[in-house]
Amino acid sequence: MPKMSYAEIARVEELRLARATAAVVACAEPVAGGSMVFDGEGSWGNFAVGLGLDGPVSGAELDRVVDFYTTRGAEPRIIVCPFAHPSLVRGLAERGFVLVEFVNVLAREIDPEEDLRALVPNGWPRGLEIARIDPGDEAEVRLFIDVSTSGFRPEGAPIAPAHLDISRRIVAYPRCDSFLALVDGEPAGAGSVEVHPDGAALFGVSVLPRFRERGIQQALIVRRLERARELGCLLACISASPGIPTERNAMRLGFFMAYSKGILARRGEGSPGSR
Repeated sequence: MPKMSYAEIARVEELRLARATAAVVACAEPVAGGSMVFDGEGSWGNFAVGLGLDGPVSGAELDRVVDFYTTRGAEPRIIVCPFAHPSLVRGLAERGFVLVEFVNVLAREIDPEEDLRALVPNGWPRGLEIARIDPGDEAEVRLFIDVSTSGFRPEGAPIAPAHLDISRRIVAYPRCDSFLALVDGEPAGAGSVEVHPDGAALFGVSVLPRFRERGIQQALIVRRLERARELGCLLACISASPGIPTERNAMRLGFFMAYSKGILARRGEGSPGSR
């Protein structure tokens, strides 16, 4: 069993997400103990998160969230933590918000003496090197972004400008480290970790199709856990849609299901590109 309660883990992760996203988007404002963030039409960085973890959420605060997005032509979206004050869900229901997606948050505490690489079920993949990206090297950054976003767009499709811009800012974010996996020198996968003293988040991982089923995603998880530990952080979280390979790989490496959260949206308002 984890030393921290599920509620404590959720508080660390949701507030980390609120702080980190606010630091890399074009526009952010604090609200109800969390943040509402906006990064332009078509960006995934348009949502409010961390609300209600410190107590009741007022109707006036929720109206601020709605206005923040609708005045920017975006659909209001709020990530709702199950440990938030019940007033948050009630207030969203009163304003016509509906559930559009679930996200599972898996967590893992890191033992300072643990041999993390020994956890990879079939051993470290042959010919695999995982290199940390230099944020000041434009060629490295662009290659990393190409690989790390490959699993989030149709094969061969270009990176949307909004996604490219926010990805550059994430790579440059001081609390973020980005890694490129190379098999015999050829790019094979990529992922990032954002480390805060209270907790780290592993995110944005993709493995190119021809390199899948070799344990590369598991190795990327392990390398990012090592980085979190190097920086003195002993709790890591991964957020994933229920049932996808990321979730299964994380559980094989000792992550446990900590909580599920919902994404609620007020449909019919704002730009379709923000959804």
